[in-house]
Amino acid sequence: MPSTAPDVFHQALEHLFAKDMPGFIALFADDAVMEFPFAPPGRPSRVAGRAELHDYLIDYPQTLDIRELADVTVHETADPEVIVAEFTATGVVVATGEPYRLRYIAVLTVRAGRIAYYRDYWNPLAVQELFGEGARA
Repeated sequence: MPSTAPDVFHQALEHLFAKDMPGFIALFADDAVMEFPFAPPGRPSRVAGRAELHDYLIDYPQTLDIRELADVTVHETADPEVIVAEFTATGVVVATGEPYRLRYIAVLTVRAGRIAYYRDYWNPLAVQELFGEGARA
């Protein structure tokens, strides 16, 4: 299992691209937190604990078929446990067949080889346009 923050992040992207959500979720600590600072009204801005993360993420491939993860850049910080990652996800909205392309910026904290904190920045207006109100990216 990867141990550095960049390695854990790259492993997470591999699981996401492979639609291996159990593998993706397993990279999170039991008490991990995901935050979505730009979440639209009516959507969670915070998901805490692996059980909640599981419920939130497990069906992601049935919502969005990610076909490419590109422009991946990882910025290491003064704290070796914290990285800032940028990437573009391209795919298809499963329900509509519409193309999907969205740029993400994420701040991750990795402790003992597990993601302890994941703050996910994405454009809620673009997501609402593609998925409708109450969508998740």
